[in-house]
Amino acid sequence: MNPSSALPDVESLLDHMADALRVPLAEHGGSACLIGIHTGGIWVAEGLHRRLGLDQAMGTLDITYYRDDLSRGGLHPHIRPSRLPWSVDDQLVILVDDVLHTGRTVRAALNEIFDFGRPARVLFATLVDRGGHELPISADVIGARYDDLLPTQRIKLSGPDPLMLTLVEREASAQ
Repeated sequence: MNPSSALPDVESLLDHMADALRVPLAEHGGSACLIGIHTGGIWVAEGLHRRLGLDQAMGTLDITYYRDDLSRGGLHPHIRPSRLPWSVDDQLVILVDDVLHTGRTVRAALNEIFDFGRPARVLFATLVDRGGHELPISADVIGARYDDLLPTQRIKLSGPDPLMLTLVEREASAQ
């Protein structure tokens, strides 16, 4: 992706994602547990929650303790409590994150969700799939896909108001 190319408007991506989620939601009787992953995933989930008009409160996950790379590279995690105000047992769970890259965040989130119970089905929705997956994880609903980013490029969601995507360049040694 050329750094000067414009990234799409987040609000239009959220509209597209909500439309894509309506079919599986209807197949499950219109009820779902929507869970956002700290921090950007919560912002995306809040936008989807409003658009879908879900009755249940939204849940949040902090997957820090479930990361497999916590001991790498001097990570100094800021731990926030996860909040799932309902049982996930036998529910349709929609897991939401901002950017899918390696798949490790999603793997950690799934591990935590299953510590809470056994959902009937888990759908994964992400605002951006930037490619470069290290695990066999893919999203069911994607706002935008960028498979041609350089290893030194990443997509960042800033917010919460307004939500905006930016392309960030980092030095090759900062990976």
